[in-house]
Amino acid sequence: MKLDELRPAPGSKSTGRRVGRGIGSGLGKTSGKGHKGQKARSGGGVRPGFEGGQMPLFRRIPKRGFNNRNSKVYTEVTLAMLERLENGTEVTAESLVELGLIKKVNDGIVILGNGELTKKLNVSAARVTKTAEEKIKAAGGKVEVI
Repeated sequence: MKLDELRPAPGSKSTGRRVGRGIGSGLGKTSGKGHKGQKARSGGGVRPGFEGGQMPLFRRIPKRGFNNRNSKVYTEVTLAMLERLENGTEVTAESLVELGLIKKVNDGIVILGNGELTKKLNVSAARVTKTAEEKIKAAGGKVEVI
């Protein structure tokens, strides 16, 4: 195949409307714009969201709260999820993604104390709750906050 042999798929390209070319075309005289008015003028029409002077929808809806640009979103991992791992496993955000326990890391992982832990694990996380840290150390594991 050569560049000069390339053609668009059949039916994907349509010819443009030829407006203002006589009464027989169906788009003659006013060229499909009707008679006078703002939308018939060159450059005429209103901006998106304009409602003819009525208070626009985006200004009628109440505003509440705000989104903090500096807030961090942590991926939560419970001890019940970590119970599935083998003894002596290194638990990091990357290893949890590889094992399929979490889908994405966001701004780091936080270990929550839900569930029981009997395995000895070395945990590295952005945050660890007090109960989770106590349970991991009670099982003989180590906790590192990164």
